Amino acid sequence: MPTNLQHILQSFEPVDNGHTVEIPATWMQGRTAYGGLSAALGLHAAQQSAEGLPPLRSAQIAFIGPLAGEVKITTKLLRRGRTAAFIQSDIHSEKGLGLRAIYVFMQALESEVDYAHHDAPDIGPPPADEELRSGPPEFFTYHFQYRESRHPDGEGKPRFTRWMRLAERDGIDPMVELMLMGDSLPPAAVALQSRGAPVSSINWFANILEPAPHTRDGWWLVRSESDLARHGNSSQQMGLWSTDGTAVLAGMQSVALFS
Repeated sequence: MPTNLQHILQSFEPVDNGHTVEIPATWMQGRTAYGGLSAALGLHAAQQSAEGLPPLRSAQIAFIGPLAGEVKITTKLLRRGRTAAFIQSDIHSEKGLGLRAIYVFMQALESEVDYAHHDAPDIGPPPADEELRSGPPEFFTYHFQYRESRHPDGEGKPRFTRWMRLAERDGIDPMVELMLMGDSLPPAAVALQSRGAPVSSINWFANILEPAPHTRDGWWLVRSESDLARHGNSSQQMGLWSTDGTAVLAGMQSVALFS
């Protein structure tokens, strides 16, 4: 039976300055682990490396090389001040360094400023139970539930929007869940391709907009939109909203297009 996220996190084995863990075959995306899973593993290791951390507020993630099988995750506290902590996570496989991330944990501060301009897309409510599907067991989308269509943009823009949720989510830290969900759509530039061709995320910058994100029944509204695709590279904006329309993540990603 495919291994869910909770079992993966529980299987962390402590080593010097980090942990080892096995990436199951059902969480792969081609020859490497699903990027959202890699980011979630790095975050979980960072959370275990220091006590009393405030909420996650930002993540800077570089997808450097393939990750598969047993990996080693090491962490390093870069700085910890009165309000914020910066922790670096590196994930190595037998092929070398596969991911380097810096996670920024910061407590909420009192401020006279309260402004938002990151409205949720309007594609209706989450799907009903009879509309749900998941991917095949040999692909990471097996662990998600969603409606079949990625709701391509009606104006023909390279943009995907979809309600997504983790099929088995009990006991998962909300911030770890956000890392897993935030990268769950295909790169938006796929909508521009005339034929199927490989794509690969290069880096991902994500800001967490709520110190205690929550939603109903596990559903998150996920969007990715390519701003520019040229010379084999796409720059895209990404967002995540809860069921009540609250913006919980805003990000940007660089994607390599091998076509």
